Amino acid sequence: MCAPWPVIVAIMQVVRASGGRVVTIVTRQRVGSDPRGSARAAAHGWQNRAMTGSRDERASGADAMPARSDRPNPSGGGVEAGAGDGVPADGPALAVAAVARRLGVAPATLRTWDRRYGLGPSEHSAGAHRRYSPQDVERLVVMRRLTLEGVAPGEAARAALSGAALPGPGLAAVTHAPAVVTVSMVVDAAMVDDAAACGRLLAMDPDGDVTRWWTDLAAPVLEALARRTVLDRPGADAARTVEHAALDALRARTGPRSARPAPVVLVLCPVGVSRPLVAHVLAAALAAEGLDARIVGGPTGERQVLELVAMTRPRAVVTVAPRTARDVAAVARVGAEHADVPQFVMSADVADLVIPVGASIHRARTLQGLVPEVLAVASAGSTPEAIRP
Repeated sequence: MCAPWPVIVAIMQVVRASGGRVVTIVTRQRVGSDPRGSARAAAHGWQNRAMTGSRDERASGADAMPARSDRPNPSGGGVEAGAGDGVPADGPALAVAAVARRLGVAPATLRTWDRRYGLGPSEHSAGAHRRYSPQDVERLVVMRRLTLEGVAPGEAARAALSGAALPGPGLAAVTHAPAVVTVSMVVDAAMVDDAAACGRLLAMDPDGDVTRWWTDLAAPVLEALARRTVLDRPGADAARTVEHAALDALRARTGPRSARPAPVVLVLCPVGVSRPLVAHVLAAALAAEGLDARIVGGPTGERQVLELVAMTRPRAVVTVAPRTARDVAAVARVGAEHADVPQFVMSADVADLVIPVGASIHRARTLQGLVPEVLAVASAGSTPEAIRP
């Protein structure tokens, strides 16, 4: 049996004129074969590799060489990873679909911004799609915000690429609330965890309409954030940032409680349901009209609710039942033992939720419809006694 043909390793280093980077091409050649053929094959292989770059790379004239350079490792053994291994310095790189979901735009829009303005992904790795680094996403956030505010796309792209701050409601640069606050402004501030900007954008006028503020701004912001898939750092939560800013705005809108007695309204949630932000909004809307609205925290079982009703003697009891609510038994118990206390249940259509029927029990599906009904009932009657904070 013949021994296998010995081979020699030919190492070719091709120095690219642009950037002066070195690519090591390793070929195996049989002894006795034509070395020129191997050289041509190696050159042909390099040409194929060069032409496999993306269309955007070839159109922009960028170096089409793979981002990971297989150069000898000075420490010995194997190769050393190049600077473009596709691992971002301060966060994970994202594919175009993930970035599109995060920004709320179509993937085709991102490709257009890349092709026309150079706002494309900067992360490259051999044999994989290009990915957006956190810095790329930040630039796209600025681009989207500026275009929504009416800035020409070309000018918005230049500002995003340069990082220059333009006049107008920026993200971290928001020092005061603009005349018109849009949902996208608050969303963009929340996405970069800018709590101060969220607070300024969500702040209400001293005489502002709480219900309209919720339905036109705060609620749409939370809905927009709920539709996005995000990658937050530990301790950062875009939705919670908005909720905290909204609570601050509600506290500032209602101000300190008046020393004069006011009709009491209890706002509570069913057992096993965390208090939603809309419960605070409802209480603030009632407090802005002079009522002493109190949000019940902790256990809200039948016994606890009956004790609170007996102690506070409220003009009305409102149960805020979100879609996760499954038990409103306390409503029926209060209706049976305190039939003179009007009750309201605010709930959307939930198939599994059975709302008790009674002369003093009313249902409302929206905040806009509920607030006037509670005001009409709670404002009637004699002057009530004050309750302790």
